[in-house]
Amino acid sequence: MRKIGFLAMISLLVNQACTNPQEAPTNLEKEQSEMKESANDFQWQTEQFADLRILRYQIPGWEKLSLKQKKLAYYLCQAGMEGRDILWDQLYRHNLEIRKALETILSNVPEDKGAEWDAFLVYAKRVFFSNGIHHHYSHAKIEADFSEEYLRDLMSKTGASLSEEAFAVIFNDEDAKGVSKDSSKDLLLNSAINFYDADISEEEAIAFYAAKAIEGAMMPVSQGLNSKLVRENGQLVEKVWHIDGLYSAAISKIVDWLTLAQGVAENPQQAKALALLIEYYKTGDLKKWDEYNIAWVMDTASTVDYINSFIEVYHDPLGYKATYETVVQVKDLDASEKMAVISENIQYFEDESPIMDIHKKEKVVGVSYRMINVVGEAGATTPATPIGVNLPNAQWIREMHGSKSISLTNIEGAYENAKGEGFLEEFAFSSEELERAKKYGAVSSKMHTALHEVVGHASGKLEPNVKTPNETLKNYSSTLEEARADLVALYFILDQKVLDLGLMDSFEAGKAEYDNYIRNGLMLQLRRLKPGEVIEEDHMRNRQLIAAWAYEMGKEANVIERKVIDAKTYFVINDYDALREIFGQQLREIQRIKSQGDFKAGSTLVENYGVQVDAELHQEVLNRTEKLNIAPYQGFIQPVMKPVMNGDEIIDVELEYPMDFLEQMLMYGERYSNL
Repeated sequence: MRKIGFLAMISLLVNQACTNPQEAPTNLEKEQSEMKESANDFQWQTEQFADLRILRYQIPGWEKLSLKQKKLAYYLCQAGMEGRDILWDQLYRHNLEIRKALETILSNVPEDKGAEWDAFLVYAKRVFFSNGIHHHYSHAKIEADFSEEYLRDLMSKTGASLSEEAFAVIFNDEDAKGVSKDSSKDLLLNSAINFYDADISEEEAIAFYAAKAIEGAMMPVSQGLNSKLVRENGQLVEKVWHIDGLYSAAISKIVDWLTLAQGVAENPQQAKALALLIEYYKTGDLKKWDEYNIAWVMDTASTVDYINSFIEVYHDPLGYKATYETVVQVKDLDASEKMAVISENIQYFEDESPIMDIHKKEKVVGVSYRMINVVGEAGATTPATPIGVNLPNAQWIREMHGSKSISLTNIEGAYENAKGEGFLEEFAFSSEELERAKKYGAVSSKMHTALHEVVGHASGKLEPNVKTPNETLKNYSSTLEEARADLVALYFILDQKVLDLGLMDSFEAGKAEYDNYIRNGLMLQLRRLKPGEVIEEDHMRNRQLIAAWAYEMGKEANVIERKVIDAKTYFVINDYDALREIFGQQLREIQRIKSQGDFKAGSTLVENYGVQVDAELHQEVLNRTEKLNIAPYQGFIQPVMKPVMNGDEIIDVELEYPMDFLEQMLMYGERYSNL
């Protein structure tokens, strides 16, 4: 019965298609020429509003896939989209209700829109971009620059409805932070995230999961990863996300599409992994999640691969619970072959790392690295997307079975093609620094990402009987892990081995990355904050922690010099070799903190270097970047797959590249509203 329903659904999707299949190129030279021409003609950015730019990306090599591979990618993308509502609900309890009201208004635009329509439209697009009413990066509640009366008038004219509580929260000061990392306050009571009942405190949640921990467990499950913690009859209990539990309506459809994907898997190992993922969705059993991750890591042969389920814990201030996300990807064979030398030589990087010997892995196992082209994303990976991923997150699986690292090649390419002009000219101190950045910036950035994901996240180990970092380092765990991985990349990007392996042709590329990292960590990223704000996002904390700490450590030797010319501030690196040594010292200390679970030292580092903002420097950065008119955040409209049908049979899957962000958001709401 379900299969028949799915074929009907596919037919419905096809009826909305309007493009013809692409003709395959006749030879490599023609293909390369056409790809270059296509990239030149492609419109990478579609619009800009508030602090956001909307971009598009291409999927090179799609026409090379077999029909079976295209079907696999299509089924996996559909599975991902069916869980979209899960993320919205995870991020805030009123998100879905507010989104549906916005969709109703935007789908039934009144003839008399009123004077505040433009402000309402920007608000709605910002909410869609952030998958809810809290900013996707700062987690601050998005301000509504229109009146309550105006919204009530729109609702009356269009038939939209909101509960009084949901309506009020759009305009009041309640639930001001989606995720609060302010350690001076209760992290849960001051976060609006929907992983915990609103009255559950940080102390209660930590005690709940501490009681579930098994002392000395060598293969601990990821407690709390796939559940909401609620209070029932005065007791804390978990409501698990699975096919018969919370989010059942969405998860059942995810499972349907994953079952179809399993039927066209590329090989038995991929089919095994998909079967285990399906079983995990059905049962919610975290041991099954571990079995799945091991099977998924062992599948290194598939061209079409995926990330799917409850993965990253950045949105949980306590680091237990994961947001829903998916990425469907196709291996870039040529680029992956070139970069595979990093994973092939990973033991070198571990052995030569400046960390303490007791914290080094004797044998780094199973780190596979791929450069991939994304074909579709859903949940927490879109519209704003990562450019690199290393999974699984469980420390013991990484140590015993390895991990997969990917760089999202076509996403990086889209960023490069859509980059704005003027930042380098404004913030580079010298012509030498500027020319180095222009010549080597793209390659050095990709190398940093590769070293961060492949070597950084795979390196180091815990000392015996030390609990997992989310238990020992708590709310600082994610910041310190990202700092550790960044420092591995920074330390080795100026290592002779990188040149010997042919990954870069000059140390000038490494110097370009040092320039960029210090420039961004101390200045440029501040444009993402409003005056008076402190840094709460983990990646921003990580970057400022490293840069500010390095600046202080090298101050006596003038390793990094702060210069002010014509009232403009610059941070200039005077000694790259000395800075590399500082990065090595930082890496050694942060690895020690993680390996020993030293909460006090970790919290001191983050709070002293990663959180506070120099108000005067911040305002200077805002003034200097405002004139460039380049929004600080960007995200993507997703390509759309259109199955071509012959009766009930898919005979091809075509691609479309939509141009309208809001139109895609409304289509998603109509097609994938399951909760």
